[in-house]
Amino acid sequence: MQPVLEVLRSGSWLTRERVKLVAIAVLVASIAGLAFLVVTAHGLVDIRGRPLGTDFSDVYAAGSYVLDGTPDLPFDPVRQHAREQQIFGDATPFYGWHYPPLFLFIAAALALMPYGTALIVWQAITFGLYLLMMRSIAFPFPRATTPLLSPHAGRGDYLWLLLAVAFPAVLINVGHGQNGSLTAALLGGALVQLDRRPIVSGILFGCLAYKPQFGLMIPLVLAVTGRWRVFAAAGATVAALVLASTLAFGPHVWQAFLDSTRFTRQVALERGDTGWYKIQSLFAWVRMWGAPIPAAYVLQSVLVVALGAALIRLWRAPTSYALKAAGLCLAAILATPYTFDYDMMMLAPAIAFIARDGATRGFGPWEKTVLAALWLVPFIARSFAYATFIPLGVPTMLAMFVLLLRRNTLYSALPMASSSAILLK
Repeated sequence: MQPVLEVLRSGSWLTRERVKLVAIAVLVASIAGLAFLVVTAHGLVDIRGRPLGTDFSDVYAAGSYVLDGTPDLPFDPVRQHAREQQIFGDATPFYGWHYPPLFLFIAAALALMPYGTALIVWQAITFGLYLLMMRSIAFPFPRATTPLLSPHAGRGDYLWLLLAVAFPAVLINVGHGQNGSLTAALLGGALVQLDRRPIVSGILFGCLAYKPQFGLMIPLVLAVTGRWRVFAAAGATVAALVLASTLAFGPHVWQAFLDSTRFTRQVALERGDTGWYKIQSLFAWVRMWGAPIPAAYVLQSVLVVALGAALIRLWRAPTSYALKAAGLCLAAILATPYTFDYDMMMLAPAIAFIARDGATRGFGPWEKTVLAALWLVPFIARSFAYATFIPLGVPTMLAMFVLLLRRNTLYSALPMASSSAILLK
């Protein structure tokens, strides 16, 4: 019998049958958990007194303000909470609106429907976009008959679909009525189209402006690799969205948004009123352990610089595109201090790209085990940190990023045949 460390190092424990078994178990548990919330709910409120879809309540409330002709009020925490209580009851917790004005278009469209219908429509459409993105990574070419995620199986093999649907971040995202599926679809879709359809890629990158905290690394990569058409398309998309929201809601809405960022920064991030265990960033990690705010910002800034330098080297290296795309996905979520466990939906395209590369060129030491941990970590990241004050999300993401850089170094230094032979050892 192999020692445990050797088994973990080689990844030999990660068989196809075990992958299926774990994915099915997680999927069944997720469906059961969501079903429990629905059947025990009282109208629009769950058994714990929260609106079904929790965070989606702030989107719906904000949209109702837009329909009332007062699009600046969602940015006022007191007014926003009052509207949430008006819709869901006086005991409703506060769910803040932290998005730029351009996201008010979607909020208003959803508020035209009854709340339950809007929640289902929102999750169904964004989840569908997420699955289309994951399929495009699994089957990167229109005429391909073999998915690179599983090189010995044809299009009838739906393991990629099982893993995409059962990905634990999906449960968190759906349970909170959040937008992680949309964020993942935009980021992964932009990376799939980057060289094939640069204008489309730029538009998708530009649409990510509704979550601007995840856009720090994208312009850097586009600039250092000379993808100026993508850069221009992304910039034009952002400009068009800003102009449209200004014309629709008035210029004062931007001042309201800027004023609200102080509340987001001081209360939600620096003070951690939402709970450090929910925020999956280095900043939240060190704050949870008692570090002062300036020290947390310094450490987060050091990480950003290191990630940027690593990405420049990775994207300029003669390595596989899948590794570069995965690196950008990981860096995008690691670079921001303000990211929650439902935002770990962005890890899905990273996992798919890494799996695609490993299926064609082999996996190196620890890579299979850490990749499996990356897939599973959203399931326990919040609860484990809450119980132990030990974060798992950031260390797992950093470990995968380091292994990815090591993988790039091997490929850059060796011919394809010899590097594949070494990684398969």
